[in-house]
Amino acid sequence: MLRTRLDLDRIHAARRVINPVFLNTPMYRCDALGSQLGCTVSVKLETANPVRSFKGRGTELVTSLLTEQGRTAVVCASAGNLGQALSWSGRRRGLDVTVVASRQAPVAKLNRIRALGAELELVDGDFEMARERAVTVARQRDIRLLEDSLDIETCEGAATIGLELAETPVDTVLIALGGGAMATGVGYVLKTLTPGVEVICVQPMGAPAMTRSFHERRVITTESADTIADGVAGRYPIPEVLDDLLAVADDAVLVHESSIVAGMQMLLEHTGLVVEPSAALGVAAVLEDRDRFAGRHVVSVICGSNVDLDAYHRWVGRSEPE
Repeated sequence: MLRTRLDLDRIHAARRVINPVFLNTPMYRCDALGSQLGCTVSVKLETANPVRSFKGRGTELVTSLLTEQGRTAVVCASAGNLGQALSWSGRRRGLDVTVVASRQAPVAKLNRIRALGAELELVDGDFEMARERAVTVARQRDIRLLEDSLDIETCEGAATIGLELAETPVDTVLIALGGGAMATGVGYVLKTLTPGVEVICVQPMGAPAMTRSFHERRVITTESADTIADGVAGRYPIPEVLDDLLAVADDAVLVHESSIVAGMQMLLEHTGLVVEPSAALGVAAVLEDRDRFAGRHVVSVICGSNVDLDAYHRWVGRSEPE
């Protein structure tokens, strides 16, 4: 039995709370992409919803709980996607939502947070600076602080992806690794229901803190993060999340920026999907180690498509698939 903070009964119950618009997302085999990568490739499309990422699964749980408790306000730090999801779920339930983000976050993500009616506070520095400010806001206003990956609802909401993945026979699931909510949630369900499925987490070399921590089996922090995959660019792994990850993941790998860009281009060319860099991490992992995945059925979770189009055109326009 896996020793983690997650619970399978709660994950099943989550499906009754999460708005169906976030559930049962498309999953299909992409033969054109697979022929380029040398393996059978399926994509799990977590972008086909109102916030264009998987984060709505977790924020639906959080805001439902807050409503039951009679709470009226919530604050989070976000690289962009969590803020959008919390704004969407909070507005639906009449909650006042504050999102703290870095000025460096993609403009497209910040604009969508504003459009969803949240109060957006910008800080200088990176996501970790935003997280510190969110803690202060929560304390000053005496409101709920939502901490992605640390708050179990974010992990168990994401874990419902695993319930859907477990319905199809696959060999390997590739999951973008940032704070760890999706990796621990999906990994927990797969290892509980389909233990033979290999769970591999993927992170950029420019933001390696959680991957290094996984291999060292202790928290490793970094002084900076330098990657176009802003959604996974954390520097301070959360100890409790690392413990969960160690229990449910088979491996964690790092990929180059050039492979992330090539993955984005391949997803556009062979699947018609415009994705943000974090969503191309799975394809990047196969590009960098084709022999490892040869002959296997690989699923890549396409976790987000909130991308600044000017930046996207610069990236995909300068890369050629390997």
